[in-house]
Amino acid sequence: MDVRKSPICDNPRGGGGFAEWAMVSLHCLRLHMEKSYRTSIDYLKEMPRITGEIGLDTTDLPHYTTFCDWFGEIKMRVIRLLLRLSSPEKNERRVAIDSTGFDRDRASKHYCQRANYTVRSLKVTVLVDVDTLSVVDLHCTTSKKHDTQIGEQVVKRNLEKMTSVAADKGYDWKKLRDELRSRGVRPLLKHREFTHLDKAHNSRMNDDDYNQRWMSETAFSSIKRTLGNAVRARLWHREFREMILKAAVYNIKKSAES
Repeated sequence: MDVRKSPICDNPRGGGGFAEWAMVSLHCLRLHMEKSYRTSIDYLKEMPRITGEIGLDTTDLPHYTTFCDWFGEIKMRVIRLLLRLSSPEKNERRVAIDSTGFDRDRASKHYCQRANYTVRSLKVTVLVDVDTLSVVDLHCTTSKKHDTQIGEQVVKRNLEKMTSVAADKGYDWKKLRDELRSRGVRPLLKHREFTHLDKAHNSRMNDDDYNQRWMSETAFSSIKRTLGNAVRARLWHREFREMILKAAVYNIKKSAES
């Protein structure tokens, strides 16, 4: 995948600053190395071959304060474009959806009190292609929004090429099932068992098909193991960007390994 072919491209140093794709590439490397802004720039200064692939010289790298400030200014559509490009293009997808928490405990207690930073976990929901284990889409929130509402939002953005959706009982919602069936997508969503009819619905579901939902947990496990189970950013909008970039880095690493 060559991000430089996308419509957001520019020269590595264009318009008096750094091109978006060059800075996104540097931030992907930062997340891959699991280093701070300052340490990442120090490391990259000793990696001329890597910076050369981005089109930068080691003397052209931004100051770490510029590197940090830029991360909060990048448009979300740019990062989501990278996530979409990093997932293999397919005409039909079997997907699984699930959520987990990433720690937000990097900030000091003094900062938490001063900024009213009370939510200590970031809820992350991913849509995973069960055949390639790549992350197709991702949603982040610090609120207590229910899984069904998040699931509906994420699924609707990706209905065009989906053939089935597997999820656990947390996504049991008739409205979501009806929406999927109306678009020709098979809902593999377990019912919460309040009645005998619910148990009958679950028993008719093929275990091999339903067990596809474990693929989302596999993706989460790999991301946490290789890229960390916490977000370094302090502000929520930076944390959202960091998680989307983590998913894109995970996809790129999967592609490189295959």
